[in-house]
Amino acid sequence: MSTSNRRTFLLHAAAAGTALAAAQARAQPAMVSEKDPQAIALGYVTDTTHADAKKYPKHTKDQHCGNCALFGGKPTDASGPCPLFAGKLVHTTGWCSAWAKKA
Repeated sequence: MSTSNRRTFLLHAAAAGTALAAAQARAQPAMVSEKDPQAIALGYVTDTTHADAKKYPKHTKDQHCGNCALFGGKPTDASGPCPLFAGKLVHTTGWCSAWAKKA
């Protein structure tokens, strides 16, 4: 392989890597699944009305991710980040046992 071909190849490979990294940075994080091990451990549900009343007797229907102190989005957003589920989004209407009233 000549020096010029090798140099061209390396430039193209670097450009492709940069483009791939930029595309991944723009990609929206995945939603938390109720089957995710962390979600199971915290009793996470995508709809607060489906929380297990026997297991979580202190849960009330007005508690949801949108009004939780840990929710990183706006209450009007359909979903947002939560530090308990790093790199994933939770539904605003969801709930988990770590719910804490927003100040």
